[in-house]
Amino acid sequence: MTRSIATNTRVDRAELVDFLRPRHRAILMTTRPDGRPQSSPVTCGVDIEGRIVVSTYPERAKATNARRDPRVSVCVLSDDWNGPWVQVDGTAEVLDLPESVEPLVEYFRCISGEHPDWDEYREAMRRQGKSLIRVTIDGWGPVATGGFPARLAD
Repeated sequence: MTRSIATNTRVDRAELVDFLRPRHRAILMTTRPDGRPQSSPVTCGVDIEGRIVVSTYPERAKATNARRDPRVSVCVLSDDWNGPWVQVDGTAEVLDLPESVEPLVEYFRCISGEHPDWDEYREAMRRQGKSLIRVTIDGWGPVATGGFPARLAD
């Protein structure tokens, strides 16, 4: 039986953004008041400025934590559990209504494309009181895959 070998590939910013754009599953990591990590599975996108964007509600732990300490990490996963992934470190900002509405439109577009009725979508975001977390990328690790160390390949 052939064993898959773990990989890690260093990428530049453009390659990183190209890797992130089609991937929408992630774990957003913020810091709790006691200093311990708080992890949230999220759907994410990449906006036109190359920032990771996440839709949320203002009272969620991830939003509260990011307001208090904007240093966050995002582990962006492939749809395939064994596919490549990357950890991105960045600085978060939380946008609330009314400032969040147009960035939420862009969030939807970068994940799902065009909505059949943008006015209806905007109104739904207002009714739900939606916020948006925007992460400016400060650094990142290699694009990695799981597997065995090369020394165990044989």
